[in-house]
Amino acid sequence: MLNTSSKVEASSALPSASLNRNILTAAKGGGAVFLGSLFQQSMRFALGVLVARSMGAEQYGLYSLADTAFYMIIGLSALGLFPALVRYISAFASHRDEASLWGTLQVGLGIPFVVSVLAGASLLVFARPFAELMFHEPRLVPVLWVVAFGLPFGTLLSMAGAALRGFNRMEYNVIAQDIFFPLIKLIIVMALAITGLNAVKVMTVHAIGAVVTCVILFYFLHKLFPLNRPWRAGRRNAKEILVFSLPIYGSTLITLFGQNMQTVLLGALSEIMSVGVFSVAAKVNVAGTMFGDAINTAAEPIVSELYTKEEYGQLRHFYQNMSKWTFAVGLLMFFIILLFSKPILSVFGDDFTVGSVALVILSCGSLVKASIGIAEVMIIMTGNTWLNTVNTIMALVLGTVLSFWLIPRFGVVGAAIAITGVGFILNLVRVLEVFALFRLLPYNKGFIKPLVAGAVAAIATYAMAQWVFVKSNLVGTVLNIGFLMAVYVGMMLLLGLSEEDRIVLAHLRGRLKAALPG
Repeated sequence: MLNTSSKVEASSALPSASLNRNILTAAKGGGAVFLGSLFQQSMRFALGVLVARSMGAEQYGLYSLADTAFYMIIGLSALGLFPALVRYISAFASHRDEASLWGTLQVGLGIPFVVSVLAGASLLVFARPFAELMFHEPRLVPVLWVVAFGLPFGTLLSMAGAALRGFNRMEYNVIAQDIFFPLIKLIIVMALAITGLNAVKVMTVHAIGAVVTCVILFYFLHKLFPLNRPWRAGRRNAKEILVFSLPIYGSTLITLFGQNMQTVLLGALSEIMSVGVFSVAAKVNVAGTMFGDAINTAAEPIVSELYTKEEYGQLRHFYQNMSKWTFAVGLLMFFIILLFSKPILSVFGDDFTVGSVALVILSCGSLVKASIGIAEVMIIMTGNTWLNTVNTIMALVLGTVLSFWLIPRFGVVGAAIAITGVGFILNLVRVLEVFALFRLLPYNKGFIKPLVAGAVAAIATYAMAQWVFVKSNLVGTVLNIGFLMAVYVGMMLLLGLSEEDRIVLAHLRGRLKAALPG
């Protein structure tokens, strides 16, 4: 890949209308994904509270191990085709190349489905030796059998979602995956809670939800691009797609293992209860990353398009503005967790409050990730997938060493330190790589405002928690979090908004007025 830093530096005169359009497109797409993620995480939080309080840390640990296996095997079955579907569908759709679109869908949906069926059959056969030899836990076997049934549908769900992202229709994913999927799971689990919950029942609900959500996503995909067309009408660029995907597949496998290593090793080297505690802490920490993840998702097709069109000046401003937004929201979530980790975890039950230190450590890693914005997207969507592979190999090696060293000694806290340490190094490397390729940094003077606003809000909220509301009390915690958010937003407004911020807020006000009666 050629170094394009000189081209970026040369592109200083920007057509502001085009730049603002890209920022608004990302804000709309990211906003839709974020609102969907917010609803999804709210439902998952409610589901997690219900399940954790009903089952306890041990059964929750069994469910967490099975859930980890479910998503790891889906990642294995996908063969790295998820970003390939986004990239190639976006490109072919912009050129209205229906034959290539149909062929890409055949490759991107068909191959992972076949692999997932084979993986599910293998899991059915080897579930018992896997559970007993690795985790010394025979109670895990029936839960893994349920996982085997849901795998093909979970894989198709994931790939259909990638296809819809390629068409830049984020709202369809929001409706199906972020709203319907967690909602139907919550409703069914609430009904089953009357008779008592266990890991098998909850995993069965998860598999049923995957089946129904898969059907909904295919309905949306068919509505957008009719699938009832001759198989031979597709132009299958299978070799090109797989050449693009295989380096990503390697990095995906490494990332998958790295992300889930702590859960697996806690189950193998520690107690099942530790898995439950760590899983709840990780679930809460997701709130600190979901806005950044939404922005990354929305930014993928835009970065690909700007790079393909060689609009490097716009790419610079887009990179910095998206990074500023992810940092601003990530900082707020960091202070919420820093100040109120124990009372938040107490909602899941007293068994889980021992994970408060681990939660704070995990939130530090999330803040670092938020501060680099869309650096990973910049690497992948500009064709530098080999760099992403190198990064993830480095992260896996370091993560493995840290996990084997820290988890036996410190348990849940050791797992959190391992994840955060690896994340800090990996994200620093990504920033340096984007700078080496394009002479771009995610930071500008806009980062100063959230830092000042966050410091003021955190100090004021800490004083409020000490002298006005009792932060160990649930009602007091909610009031304090509301106070923190109000002071933070107020300070951001007082310090002034950028032109891009005002454009997005004006769009939101317009949408709100249109939605209100009269």
